[in-house]
Amino acid sequence: MNDSLSSATSPFHAFTLRDWQQHYRTAPDSLRTTLSMVLGSLSSTDNAWIYRATAKQLEDQITHLESLRQKAEGSISALPLFGVPFAVKDNIDIAGWPTSAACPEFTYTAEADATVVANLKAKGAIVIGKTNLDQFATGLVGTRSPFGAVRNTFNPDYVSGGSSSGSASVLARGLVAFSLGTDTAGSGRVPAGFNNIVGLKPTKGWLSNKGVVPACRLNDSVSIFALTVTDAQTVAHAAGGYDAADAYSRQNPRTAPAAMSVHPRFAVPDSLEFFGDALAEFEFDQALERLTGSGVTLVPIDFTPFRELAGQLYYGAWVAERTVAVSEIFEQKPEAMDPVVRGIVANGLNYSACDAWRAEYLRAELARKISQALEGFDALVVPTSPTIRTLNEMVQEPVLYNSQFGIYTNFTNLADLSALALPASLRADGLPAGITLIAPAWHDDALASFGRQWQRSLGLPLGATGRELSASTWMTDAPVSTGHVRVAVVGAHLTGMPLNVQLIQRKAVRVEQTTTAAAYKLYALANTTPPKPGLVRAEGGSAIIVELWDIPLARFGEFVAEIPAPLGIGSLELADGRTVKGFICEPWAIPDATDITHFGGWRSYISHLAALKNA
Repeated sequence: MNDSLSSATSPFHAFTLRDWQQHYRTAPDSLRTTLSMVLGSLSSTDNAWIYRATAKQLEDQITHLESLRQKAEGSISALPLFGVPFAVKDNIDIAGWPTSAACPEFTYTAEADATVVANLKAKGAIVIGKTNLDQFATGLVGTRSPFGAVRNTFNPDYVSGGSSSGSASVLARGLVAFSLGTDTAGSGRVPAGFNNIVGLKPTKGWLSNKGVVPACRLNDSVSIFALTVTDAQTVAHAAGGYDAADAYSRQNPRTAPAAMSVHPRFAVPDSLEFFGDALAEFEFDQALERLTGSGVTLVPIDFTPFRELAGQLYYGAWVAERTVAVSEIFEQKPEAMDPVVRGIVANGLNYSACDAWRAEYLRAELARKISQALEGFDALVVPTSPTIRTLNEMVQEPVLYNSQFGIYTNFTNLADLSALALPASLRADGLPAGITLIAPAWHDDALASFGRQWQRSLGLPLGATGRELSASTWMTDAPVSTGHVRVAVVGAHLTGMPLNVQLIQRKAVRVEQTTTAAAYKLYALANTTPPKPGLVRAEGGSAIIVELWDIPLARFGEFVAEIPAPLGIGSLELADGRTVKGFICEPWAIPDATDITHFGGWRSYISHLAALKNA
């Protein structure tokens, strides 16, 4: 590994969010010393960085963070990212810092933080530097920058992937806890695959693009790089949210499931292309075998509409959107642009407004076909990239090889899908291989739920840090979802029972089986079809077995509307002290009911009735 990719000397090397939280719990007053050490460990010859925080810029952030802690009465629990250092791709604004988009002639000083940066700072995070990229976020290679090509963290002869090359590199080496990239055609996924890290490409509009230099505004997404899936998910929840100042920001409709089904069904392309890379093909086949072994059902689907839509992003009128995004510098100082980037942008002039509308009609038609193809599946699984190339190879074929990298990524934003790039293995040549899970919009948490299990099962090192995924890391809780209601079911809605379908139809996901606090009585209600129990809080009660299900918030009302009297939904206390929504019964129905508390749960009572019937 060359000097530009030297490992960190900081004692906080390869810290995850959990590590940072534990550090500040034990040393809450070490903020300045800790962050100064992190900043001081960054090499001035590391071209993954375009800009590193000055001592004053770091101090200004620390001062602001201390004021936030004072408002929280000294507690850091209200600041889940307290003192966590992160990196930002240099097409995302930070107030008072330069933004270059890897083009020195374009550079300006940002007046305000991008919304995503402001949201993360409000949670306690600290920006430590800005990172290199393919100029104007145009490329999947990491070589199209006047600041130099960012090298692969496993083998410096190979590309890092782009356009978010620097953000992936500094994260993979454990220099920061997480980093921000952007993803229009795969820029938040290809670098993840090439560097053995997690790349979360959120649903378009979840993370605001205000303060982000546009590449293709209709298809841009701020993305997250992290060492673990849980960290990526946590950061996305901290950074995201509706932003009225961004015309393309969207409200989450809260209809998506919180997790995948117990036995997921994944679509897989019926024909796969690896461009002669036998190692990439072998590792993807191995990944499919591991998925099958873990209980996933794989079903081949026609990949034609995905492939056709992927080709539209650079070989159709959509490229004109990039021309619009950089029109000023392209028209006034074209010589300041990277030659390959300039050539791509110039192609946008070859299309008319009529071509653009035809392209949109085709996009909509192909996106509808893709949506229909994915119905009934939890996700589509693809190689993150079909191959990888050396820096020398990219010099020979800069456009062709870049295009190859995007055949499994380019269609995602055009079709309004969410995606999660995951480490899968290390090839025989020592380079990483990755897979990507792709699902409908707003299924980000469902992808993360499976991604956590997948990452835990592999035992791969975290990025290029050499650190193993420890139990304390993978056991870290996922962020609490505000888009779901956790409901305790006690009777006919239990798994396998007659009314469980009412949950399944609404994309509810079973979380766990547990018990109530020892303060409830269970009754078999009279004259109900199908038979139903009534749960009542009462003296002399016992712990009753319940199942917890997460119901999408937007579907919760219609679920409650189907509940007949005397049942209703109230708040239940669980044995571990948690309070959740759950089935309760009106007292007027109890005199005619049968007390079955001693059975401990509805399933045992039903089994008892069946045994009596068969006796």
